Amino acid sequence: MAERGDVLQRDADMDLHNASIGIIDEDHSVLSRRISEAFPPPYFNPPQAISERNVDRLMNDGNITFAIHIPPNFQRDLLGGRQPAIQVAIDATAMMQAGIGAGYIYQIISTEIARTLAGNDTPSVSPVDLQVRIAFNPNLTAAWFTGLMEVVNNVTMLALILAGAAIIREREHGTDHLLVMPLTPFETAVSKVWANGFVILVAVAVSMTIVIQALLDIPVHGSILLFLAGVTIYLFFATAIGIFLGTVARSMPQFGLLYMLVAIPMMILSGSYTPPESMPQFLRVVLQASSPTHFVSFAQAILFRGAGLSVVWPQFLVIGLIGGVFLGLALFRFRRATAQMAQ
Repeated sequence: MAERGDVLQRDADMDLHNASIGIIDEDHSVLSRRISEAFPPPYFNPPQAISERNVDRLMNDGNITFAIHIPPNFQRDLLGGRQPAIQVAIDATAMMQAGIGAGYIYQIISTEIARTLAGNDTPSVSPVDLQVRIAFNPNLTAAWFTGLMEVVNNVTMLALILAGAAIIREREHGTDHLLVMPLTPFETAVSKVWANGFVILVAVAVSMTIVIQALLDIPVHGSILLFLAGVTIYLFFATAIGIFLGTVARSMPQFGLLYMLVAIPMMILSGSYTPPESMPQFLRVVLQASSPTHFVSFAQAILFRGAGLSVVWPQFLVIGLIGGVFLGLALFRFRRATAQMAQ
């Protein structure tokens, strides 16, 4: 299962991983051999020796992504003060990996050239020994971040769409039989919150256990139950926004336009795509009144850093308060809309 998860995870992310590379070595010098041996796994597969006439065929067949052409007398020209050129051909079908790989290749070749020009096997030593330790995601694997954040973003998307569509579709199809039942507008609206929220909660639980952990093999450092508890609190806010938009829009196309105006900015500014630290100070202050910002904050704390309730309870409290305010506004709007339909 772990092996299958590794394959799915590589397909899901955009990191450079086991890229195929071919080298056309027409120099056969010490420097050309160093360059051929300098490409490290797991970023690159061991380079294969190819001929120039086979480059196009190998790229068209998808057998190599990068081809490096080292011309004859490359090392001699370099040491003689001339400026020889190395040609790198790149298959840019996978655009992100091609761009990242080009940067890696440039750094690797530049390092080997600097070593050769310096006349020793080690690059120049910095006076400061910088030791970098990366926490929570040591290999900087993008799928660990994007996979979990997509689950978080889909909670907001589904909550708004399902809650709003439940109201609009009833109005469009004329299924207003709830108006003749002995139910108050509050009971009708809360039933929609619970029903849609429960469906989303089950979907999140299945996604976290089966898709994220089992299939994609993405580690979750914290308690999934604590995360689901936070999702439950957040759903009161998200479904309330959906109900509010459903009472404003008169049709599904209108609702779709309102969704783009409301949900997309909320998700973009929540911190799931851009860290809040990189946003302007005034915007960071305003976003403290936004539930999605606190939702992403406690989700990252629990899932990435293994935080417990003692750490995330302030976010839970803020989301609960904001959700209560918006739920009250949504119920007020729903009650007015119900009264108009009854007339």
